[in-house]
Amino acid sequence: MVNHITAAIRDNKKNSILAPIFVGFEVLFEVLIPIVMAILIDKGIDAGNQTEILRYGAILIVMALAALVFGILSGIAAANASAGLARNLRHDIYHHVQDFSFANIDKFSTAGIVTRLTTDVTNVQNAYQMIIRVAVRAPVMLIFAFIATIKISPRLSTIYLCAIPILGIGLGLIIHRVHGLFTQVFDTYDELNNVVQENLNGIRVVKSFVREEFEKKKFGTISQKLFNGFLKAERLIILNAPLMQFCVYSCLLLVSWIGARLVVGGTITTGALTSMFNYTFQILMSLMMLSMVMVMVIMARSSAERIEEILEETSDLTVKPNAVQQVPNGSVDFENVSFSYVGDPNNTSLKDVDLHIRSGETIGILGGTGTSKSTLVQLIPRLYDATVGSVKIGGIDVRDYDLEVLRDQVAMVLQKNTLFSGTIKENLRWGNANASDEELVRVCKLAQADGFIQEMPQKYDTYIEQGGTNVSGGQKQRLCIARALLKKPKILILDDSTSAVDTKTDALIRQAFREEIPDTTKFIIAQRISSVQDADHIIVLDDGRVSAYGTHEELMRTSQIYREVYESQNKGGAQDE
Repeated sequence: MVNHITAAIRDNKKNSILAPIFVGFEVLFEVLIPIVMAILIDKGIDAGNQTEILRYGAILIVMALAALVFGILSGIAAANASAGLARNLRHDIYHHVQDFSFANIDKFSTAGIVTRLTTDVTNVQNAYQMIIRVAVRAPVMLIFAFIATIKISPRLSTIYLCAIPILGIGLGLIIHRVHGLFTQVFDTYDELNNVVQENLNGIRVVKSFVREEFEKKKFGTISQKLFNGFLKAERLIILNAPLMQFCVYSCLLLVSWIGARLVVGGTITTGALTSMFNYTFQILMSLMMLSMVMVMVIMARSSAERIEEILEETSDLTVKPNAVQQVPNGSVDFENVSFSYVGDPNNTSLKDVDLHIRSGETIGILGGTGTSKSTLVQLIPRLYDATVGSVKIGGIDVRDYDLEVLRDQVAMVLQKNTLFSGTIKENLRWGNANASDEELVRVCKLAQADGFIQEMPQKYDTYIEQGGTNVSGGQKQRLCIARALLKKPKILILDDSTSAVDTKTDALIRQAFREEIPDTTKFIIAQRISSVQDADHIIVLDDGRVSAYGTHEELMRTSQIYREVYESQNKGGAQDE
């Protein structure tokens, strides 16, 4: 855990070193001030010497200003160092997550990763700032002040030796109990973020089904759980305050009582006793600051452990050092492939899939819900790795390719694809950042998207809201198809990506595919047989197995599942033209 945090310091080492150095000088002047003040009282005020009063008063002012300057410098350095640490941590987490497979992301959940990038990093940032400043200031002041009290009165200094172990034991017990509670609280944060994210993403569904009250109740339940967790932890933490105050006031009373008797007895001077009071406050304030640091460190420790989980997570998808850098063609071979989301060969979603598809073919995929149609095509760009067997593209195992090279040649269009906030042009250029305006128009015409784009106020410069909320489902799908075509891939996968368009537009899109990208291998997952009827071959999946494989005519003769689907969709003259 410490290694990842310290590695994130990087370019902030200078500020991380300067902050405690400045703190050291600040503490040094603050510790010297009571000594000078004692001399001012004894040689100036008690002796009635105006010259000594002015002399030592001027020294006090200079020392106070010096302490102020070093305090400001230490604060600036600590703020820069902690903010830089947070920036680097977020950079490391975010870039590490980019290499995750879908399985890795599923393990943590989107909301859990977001919480780690925000709340957990902020906790570590605050704790680091306190560590390089307050955690240095407190023990240094404690040591210097304690040494000064020994020199003034060894007898009075023993009072602090009694208070320190009481505080240490009390804080240790609190820290031990609270750490586990904060770990639970931050896990609850993940749940809360997940509820909010789910509600906002599906707000239209929530409103259409009038489920606002249900969602409010769900949010209230998890929010109350978070409140209870924090309350339980805070109830333990606040025990630190009365324990601290008990030690502070006990020390003050003992120093006052014993010190007054020593002054009367002539053992110490009035100035020395005044210094003892100052050092008493410095020692006890140091202990209070240390307790504050410990509380912050407790919270940060839980957060750091959660950050560590992300940074220690190894992607399921590894790239070989001598990875293949070129995809020769779009042929795809599934060789006795089985796949399990949990990595268990005995609990598989796909079972014994053996398929051989030539480059440039159009392959239709049909099957009921839960037959692993999407899982099958997700193995092609290596979003997951096959549990058993191998998937080959261009005759080469996908695990032998450089991951970026492979995915650059495989374009996927999902049923629920995503558009990002920005203009239509900016969204399309995700497929090819250097595409010209003419290329954008060409692919949009192929995807039957140019028509509705031309009707928009700003045409291709029309702004798309986050998630594409200002375009219809069919328009969004056609823009995503155009974006995929812009990649000029060797393999194009359409995962039920024309479900929101009418049959005529669907037919025009498929016609454009045949005429404009004949050399691209096309996989079309669809619920409508009309969408795959003219494919070179059609795969029928049932319970994760290939139930049938062939042309439309062959399947009508040999596959009962395909025939039943065809007849149900065309019953009553509903056959698509």
